[in-house]
Amino acid sequence: MTRRRWIAERWDEVTASLSGLQAEHLIRVLRVQAGAEADVVAGGRVFHSMVAGFSEGGASGSAEVRFNLLAEIESEGAMAVTLVMSIFKFDHMEWAIEKATELGVAAIVPVIARRTDTHLAHAAIKRVERWRRIAHEASQQSRRSDVPVIAHPLKLAEHVKTASKLQRVVLAEQERGTTLRGWLEEVVENAGEEMPVLEIAIGPEGGWAPEEAALFEANGWRAVSLGPRILRAETAAIAALAVIGQRLNS
Repeated sequence: MTRRRWIAERWDEVTASLSGLQAEHLIRVLRVQAGAEADVVAGGRVFHSMVAGFSEGGASGSAEVRFNLLAEIESEGAMAVTLVMSIFKFDHMEWAIEKATELGVAAIVPVIARRTDTHLAHAAIKRVERWRRIAHEASQQSRRSDVPVIAHPLKLAEHVKTASKLQRVVLAEQERGTTLRGWLEEVVENAGEEMPVLEIAIGPEGGWAPEEAALFEANGWRAVSLGPRILRAETAAIAALAVIGQRLNS
C-alpha cells in the first residue's frame, strides 16, 4: 500500500513535525495513531517515517503531529522550469497552479500585464497565501519532494527586465515560425549533458499587448507557439508544461 506523504513545517536530523491544519486533518479526520507509517518531506528530502506522538491542541495551542525519520527515500526533484503567469480569473488560475504543481514546476511568478483585469490585479496580493496553500496540497497529493515557490505578484515589465541566466521563452499567438517543441530541441542540444533551466511566460486573457511583445523581444525572450489554436491561459500553461516535461524527461 502506498504511504501517505506529508510536508513537515519543522524538522531536524531525526524528527519532523506537522502543525495547524495539516495536523488537525491527521488527528481528527484520519484518526492518526502512534506507530503509523508515512512518508515525510523534510528540507526537500523524503523520509520513511513513523508517528511518534501527537497533541490535539485546543486551548493549549496548535495541534501537532510528531514523526521519527527512519530512512531517506530516493525522490525526483522539481522540473527546472519557472512559470511566469499573467493574472487571470482566480478560479481558473487556481486550477492552473494546482496542475502546474502536479506537473513539477519549480516556481510560479504571477505578473500583472496590460490586459489583466484591474480588479484582479488589485486583489491578487491578498490571494498569494491561498495560492501557496493550493501548491502545498497539490505537492502532497502528487508526492513531490518539494513545494513550488509562489512569488508575490509584480508588474510584467519588472520581471521581464530582470537579468537572468535562464533560457527564457514566451508563448505568443502571432508567432508561427518557431514552436515550443522546436525551441526545446535547440536548447537541449546546446546544453549538451547539462540540464537546461527554463522560464516560460503565459499571457493573459486577450493575449499580450503589442508593446509587451516588443518588451519581451528587447530583453532576450524567445517567442514560440503551441500551434494554430487559440487556447485559454490555463490550458496554454498546462499544455506548455506537459511538452517541456516530456522533452526534458525523455
